[in-house]
Amino acid sequence: MNLLAYDFMQRALLAALIIGLLAPLVGVFLVQRRLALLGDGMGHVALTGVGLAFLVGTQPILMALVVAVVGALVVEIIRYRSRTVGDVALALVFYGGIAGGVLLASLSPSGSAASLNQYLFGSLATVAASDVVVLAVAAVVTGALLATFGRELFLMSLDPDLAHVQGVRVRAMSLLLSVLTAVTVVIGMRTVGLLLVSAIMIVPVAAAQQFTRSFAATAVGGVIIGVLSAVVGLVASFSFDLPPGPTIVLLALAVFTAAAVTQAVRSP
Repeated sequence: MNLLAYDFMQRALLAALIIGLLAPLVGVFLVQRRLALLGDGMGHVALTGVGLAFLVGTQPILMALVVAVVGALVVEIIRYRSRTVGDVALALVFYGGIAGGVLLASLSPSGSAASLNQYLFGSLATVAASDVVVLAVAAVVTGALLATFGRELFLMSLDPDLAHVQGVRVRAMSLLLSVLTAVTVVIGMRTVGLLLVSAIMIVPVAAAQQFTRSFAATAVGGVIIGVLSAVVGLVASFSFDLPPGPTIVLLALAVFTAAAVTQAVRSP
């Protein structure tokens, strides 16, 4: 059976390629900075955007993108201007975001558990052409920002104090990383789902770390694993009638497990 004969599979595969390429490029900075759970927080905030879109009858992708970016700004304000520590700020985002999303969706005439599940766990058949256009534009902008500020983001993730001494605007770069994380989460929510998209940002990078020794090599390895996991997982979900998000994430986890076991066996 030719998968590309179906229009929805063409769109879904394109979306999977985008998230498989982009997510590890952002995730490598999160792993380096020990903010692996930031993507989960942004996913919960984006869920509020989806619920709000159901309520007011607008495009969920665009609304989720706006709300997630606002949420990223709020997280950074809390982290820098409040005595509340970063993990508590993320917890507040977790709980408020998912509660707001479910509540708003339940208040919407068109909102339902089935509609919300499409965004929570991903869906093949519901990726529209307009979704792909929005995702592609967001991905190009994100990629351009990473190419422009990659060095500053690396220095900030490696050692904020050293980066500040070298003239890097640490607060601005931290804010940029949070915003890029939020955008990446929204890019991946149609194929992987909001509850699992953070995994495709982190797990391929963690797998690549098992056999790489430099930041650049880890980023490249993470991208390769991310793209393969997204595409193969999507094809498997179509072929065996499985939910795409869990299939993609479990495949990435299988690669991580194999890499970790291999590294453990090779180590003296």
